[in-house]
Amino acid sequence: MATKTKATTTKRSNGKRPYVIVRCYGAGVHAGELVSIKGEHVTLVNSRRIWRWEGAASLSELAVYGSQKPAGCKIAVQLDRVDLLDAKEIDYCQAAGEKFLREVPPWRA
Repeated sequence: MATKTKATTTKRSNGKRPYVIVRCYGAGVHAGELVSIKGEHVTLVNSRRIWRWEGAASLSELAVYGSQKPAGCKIAVQLDRVDLLDAKEIDYCQAAGEKFLREVPPWRA
């Protein structure tokens, strides 16, 4: 018999959603406010796709400090909501990483 996975919703003690970076198997890398996790299905709001980053050695460093080279980053426009169906890693951002990801100008074609 298959078991159901209960969706996890998260909010900080201050009532705000945590800001995270999600690495997916096929959907790339996204940053945004975490709404819920159910297995590999993650829902974000106020989300931006991270196409490329420079000035950070890893996604973990990007989540903690942001980037030392914002001009070398390609971070797309913000979406109201995105459902990611193949999440493999979730990095919880610290204040500097969140500030960078929210404020870096969007990369556009």
